[in-house]
Amino acid sequence: MVLQTPKGFRLHIGIFGRRNVGKSSLLNAITRQSVSIVSEQAGTTTDPVEKPMELLPLGPVLFIDTAGIDDIGALGELRVQKTRQIFDRTDLGVIVTEPDGWGPFEEQILAEFQARETPLVVVFNKTDTAALVPEVIERLAGQKIPYLRTAAVSGVGILDFRQALLDNAPADFIDHPTILSDLVGPDELAVLVVPIDKEAPRGRLILPQVQAIRDLLDGDACCLVVKERELRRALERLNRPPRLVVTDSQAFLKVAADTPPDVPMTSFSILFARFKGDLLTLVHGALAIDRLQAGDRVLVAESCAHHPIADDIGRVKIPRWLTQYVGGKLEFTTTQGHDFPDDLASYKLVIHCGACMWNRREMLSRIMRCRQSGVPITNYGLTIAYSLGIFERALGPFPAALATYREWKGGANAEGGRTRKYESIEPLQGNVGSP
Repeated sequence: MVLQTPKGFRLHIGIFGRRNVGKSSLLNAITRQSVSIVSEQAGTTTDPVEKPMELLPLGPVLFIDTAGIDDIGALGELRVQKTRQIFDRTDLGVIVTEPDGWGPFEEQILAEFQARETPLVVVFNKTDTAALVPEVIERLAGQKIPYLRTAAVSGVGILDFRQALLDNAPADFIDHPTILSDLVGPDELAVLVVPIDKEAPRGRLILPQVQAIRDLLDGDACCLVVKERELRRALERLNRPPRLVVTDSQAFLKVAADTPPDVPMTSFSILFARFKGDLLTLVHGALAIDRLQAGDRVLVAESCAHHPIADDIGRVKIPRWLTQYVGGKLEFTTTQGHDFPDDLASYKLVIHCGACMWNRREMLSRIMRCRQSGVPITNYGLTIAYSLGIFERALGPFPAALATYREWKGGANAEGGRTRKYESIEPLQGNVGSP
């Protein structure tokens, strides 16, 4: 079913504007449902309202109706803060205003989208009540910003709105990158190592594993799924080596030992560093691990709000491995979901999960914020591979990333940079779970 499509695969369409300009009416009209409460009272929408639907020919999308960006008062400030978080995950922006209502608030939203290079559409709603301002129309036309007229309550212009969304959807949503099928190729084999432990949902696989399998099928590739304990025997039974072995990041050491050196190997999390983010930037971020010192602050960011278990990867294992690597105690802070600090200056490194539950734009937005703050960012899989001393092996399937690392490594050696004895890292014990 369409409604079962994960959010991360949906085009996120954010609807922004002042209070009471008809954002909720527009959403109700395009979805043909009473999704948002409509009232003459300004500020009716208090929190972002999400509505998944099928918008052909784009496919599954997620509309997000935001609270008025000009909301006032203490409660209004909280609403505006939540609205601003929506910018981070908006693939296609919609600015809704009244025909004669374009002003500083609309300019602020427009500037935010332009700074992020987010495609957008301007909707002049309630055009049955007032005329458009010619100067505003000329300015938008001069900047090649698409705009249209609607009267959402009566349904006027809704078909034009639908077409505008289709015309301005980002190309990378239509021609979205693959997860790993391009690394494997048609009629070739990938072996996926899927441990079953406390973090594996009962009776199911975790989302990155399911998405990887589907991506291989879409690429006409073959897939063999095994647990880490069966990997060696599975490889021995093949009449020729697989094109790629992919493992849960926490099983890196065992899988690296059982996979022949001439067979490329990486992890689900590193694949998602490329699929959901910017692999080269996250590789650069992992190199900052060598600059960490005892007492430094590290932010661990989780995109989903899962309930931590006793040996949680982000809260227990990664802090343990990094502490051993650095040789001194680090200060770790964890955030969940869409929460993220406004001020990152006090952190020496941000370590993000694979962001399998998110769309790519939200992850890229976080990467951009870190770059603007001068704080390196990497992800779970890259951090684990680096701290366990198999970083180069894990980057093998990605030539550009591997070249970046080798260039840095050569420069560090030439400058007498500090080195680590990886043998001191605590070996992995028992079964392991999510990437």
